[in-house]
Amino acid sequence: MAAGAMNRFTRSLSDAQPVPYWLDDPGRPRPEPALTTAESCDLLVVGGGYSGLWTALIAKERDPQRDVVLVEGREVGWAASGRNGGFCAASLTHGLPNGLTRWPDEIHRLQQLGDRNLDEIEAAVARHGIDCDFERTGEIDVATEPYQARELREWHEETTRLGLAEGVEFLDADAVREQVDSPTFQAGLWDRRGVAMLNPAKLAWGLKRACRELGVRVHENTPALDLKPYGAGMAVRTPYGRIRARRVALGTNIFPNLVRRVRSYTVPVYDYALMTEPLTADQLASIGWKNRQGLGDSANQFHYFRLSADNRILWGGYDAIYPYGGRVRAEYDDRPETYAKLAGHFFGCFPQLEGVRFSHAWGGAIDTCSRFSAFFGTAHQGKVAYAAGYTGLGVGATRFGAEVMLDLLAGQRTERTELEMVRRKPLPFPPEPFAWTGIALTKWSLARADARGGRRNLWLRTMDRLGLGFDS
Repeated sequence: MAAGAMNRFTRSLSDAQPVPYWLDDPGRPRPEPALTTAESCDLLVVGGGYSGLWTALIAKERDPQRDVVLVEGREVGWAASGRNGGFCAASLTHGLPNGLTRWPDEIHRLQQLGDRNLDEIEAAVARHGIDCDFERTGEIDVATEPYQARELREWHEETTRLGLAEGVEFLDADAVREQVDSPTFQAGLWDRRGVAMLNPAKLAWGLKRACRELGVRVHENTPALDLKPYGAGMAVRTPYGRIRARRVALGTNIFPNLVRRVRSYTVPVYDYALMTEPLTADQLASIGWKNRQGLGDSANQFHYFRLSADNRILWGGYDAIYPYGGRVRAEYDDRPETYAKLAGHFFGCFPQLEGVRFSHAWGGAIDTCSRFSAFFGTAHQGKVAYAAGYTGLGVGATRFGAEVMLDLLAGQRTERTELEMVRRKPLPFPPEPFAWTGIALTKWSLARADARGGRRNLWLRTMDRLGLGFDS
């Protein structure tokens, strides 16, 4: 990109606040008091993101008499659950291509369970009166290169043959630009029912309220420091107190798992996003987008973008930054060089919006694993369950993971626990410097593939054969 163009585009960032748009809300609820005593309960849930919130809520819905406590190290929804793009997908496998490659014998069942899970999320939002701008508008995967358009058409033909394309429509260049008008769009696949748009922070805050109304005791600013057996149950120490529990569910995701052996299965990848100021009626008309779908492009280094309830555009993705050593630090949440890159890409996609300014720019860590979708397990003779590795599609899949954890803690054999996806774990990541080197080489190879018509080099083909496919 020419320096003059970069200067023109970066001027759009001059007023951008370095905080997540969703969390910059005057209606943000006050945190619940920290735990300062010794408590006991039937079920302790560690983590106040979606994973923990759904676990606590479903536990009380399954058994209203169960005594449930939830602890969160900071505030409910402050991390990945409150700063993501707000795409709530039915897929449990980080997309159909990933699921079909890894679990071909189970993929129809996984699709059915994912569809049911999204239906249950929509029902819970209505049942508990959660005002989170839930819109089941679907998502369009768009092609911006001729080879991507060809691949989308071929993929649609293949999934139709396999009976996996219900509700999915192939759009040629004219049809996709009729939905959303960008000169870069050459084709698209519109999944009409499999994705909803929502306000992620309001979903987290609404789940917290629903949990409390059902009797869950919630303690914020209460990090769990360690986990140890205690009699017939477990004990968790916090800075000012202690909790004894018969069972423990760990929903800490990217943060260090209290079961140490689980830590090598995930690494943090930092993702970044911009949010525009609200579009005027004329600006919105210039790009169409009347059906308000979520969008994502088909490159390995992809962008995701959607409209907010007040007609801002969230534009995120592309860069996926892995810090050496897998460190999770607040200073990594802000990356001006990525914001400048994203701004340039935004105006390349929507040149008719030149002059629009960005109000917010932010980033944060998501947990990824080597198979790009969640994994599950138990520890301490089945008294502790965990789920992690959602890799960016946790807005929807965490509810399914919560049900898996509760099934495992109950010792039940269910349609969920019988899945190979649940019974088997991904390969762990190697120690440094091998993890950083492998991830860096993979990212370089993916960028090279995007620039060479999708052709994957020897490294990527080897990773594919090993089941270690990776994208941004």
